[in-house]
Amino acid sequence: MRIAILGAGVAGLSSAYYLARDGHEVTVVEKSSGVALHTSYANGAQLSYSYVAPLAGPGVLPKIPPWLLRRDSPLRFYPALDPQQWRWLFEFVLACNGPQSDLTTRRLLELSFYSRAMMHAFVQEEPGIEFSYARGGKLVLFSDPAGFDSARRLLDYQRALGCEQDALDRAQCLALEPALTDPASSLGRRLVGGIHTPSEEVGDCYRFCVGLEARLRGLGVQFALNTEVTSLASQGGRISGIVTREGRIDADHYVLALGAQSAFLVRPLGLRLPIYPLKGYSLTLPASRAAPKISITDFKRKVVYAPLAEPGGDALRVAGMADIAGYSERIDPVRLHQLVKESRLAFPAATDYSRGADAMQPWTGLRPATPKGTPLLGKTPIANLSLNCGHGALGWTLALGSARAVADVIKGAQPQVRMENFAV
Repeated sequence: MRIAILGAGVAGLSSAYYLARDGHEVTVVEKSSGVALHTSYANGAQLSYSYVAPLAGPGVLPKIPPWLLRRDSPLRFYPALDPQQWRWLFEFVLACNGPQSDLTTRRLLELSFYSRAMMHAFVQEEPGIEFSYARGGKLVLFSDPAGFDSARRLLDYQRALGCEQDALDRAQCLALEPALTDPASSLGRRLVGGIHTPSEEVGDCYRFCVGLEARLRGLGVQFALNTEVTSLASQGGRISGIVTREGRIDADHYVLALGAQSAFLVRPLGLRLPIYPLKGYSLTLPASRAAPKISITDFKRKVVYAPLAEPGGDALRVAGMADIAGYSERIDPVRLHQLVKESRLAFPAATDYSRGADAMQPWTGLRPATPKGTPLLGKTPIANLSLNCGHGALGWTLALGSARAVADVIKGAQPQVRMENFAV
């Protein structure tokens, strides 16, 4: 079957990989000059399979008013005259309850554990693709006793869902990550304890995508780069072709993997996708020997630190924050300098901060989020259109599992995850 995949981020390329291996004739359509140049380019780098709880949780709503009043808050809201923004926010508020959050978490854990299994198989089957992959574990750090006690109470529940985690006191955290013992580290000084998950991993998503592109070309996959899709032609309840500025592309089946832009393309066809972008920021620091060696999450400040062994030398990916601010990919200098400040306070010897933010490869990306936090996968009411979008901040973590499941649906096989959990 001829299959056209719209989008060359990690979701689209992973879909192309499994569909090509299934024997389909695949074309990837992408508006940019290369793969993974947008949301997949410099994400948080954490493959965080056990930490998939949605943003829409019962404890979020009381925090939002104080957050909105602070310029340095983890979440910022920029209201706009956009009905889609307000509808998404309304649905998000409705999802901020315990039962829905627990249900979403269970669904996402099923998909994330499957994605982890697919990643392990991929690494074995494709040893030539290097992407700074490491299984070093993850340490979530807490700064107040109440928050740490709450996290410890959840351990038994998390273990029942398949997570392998341990609660560590302050001394154990410092022993596990010596970078926290720096007397100048504010994160180390306020640390009271942490939750350690040995099974968590890190990897450079962009390098993964570039390596995967080369592998896909070897499998015969065609790439239509610099090709912006303007609309989808339809007839008789089916997609009849992709209309681009460079001409029309026809296929038998279509996979929509355009991230935050996905909703725009199918709206004229009567299909509403509840996706809205949450803008995130990252830095990629040249790492010194004093940088952390394992993946770290500062629970209070909502900032992640992922060590990456890059070809040009060790690096530290620092990422965080979420702006509900529309579709602009412009870097907000206030948010950028806030992220630099958080990194300098947490790990003051991790890099040479005197070089300034421009030397830290600043980046911003639009995470395509749904109100409940579950991605949209598989079939749609349009007979020959499948979805692989709406992963929010978990696109890298869920990429391979989502792509394999969508490919199984297309070839008529039974997916290893319950697709009804991710239906439109």
